[in-house]
Amino acid sequence: MERVEAEKLETDAATKVWSVHDFCKRHRLCHEEEKRLRHLFGQFATARELLHNAQRSPKWR
Repeated sequence: MERVEAEKLETDAATKVWSVHDFCKRHRLCHEEEKRLRHLFGQFATARELLHNAQRSPKWR
């Protein structure tokens, strides 16, 4: 058995909790997609959940 200090633990970027609104703003997702993600997760979710569930329509020239 090994004791681990809390200060020495790494925080994985994928486990950080994001505001769904801030995530959508940062990743330029439309209002409908933000609404869908908010319905799915509520106001907050982990980065991993948001990245795997966000749908982005392709932007053609």
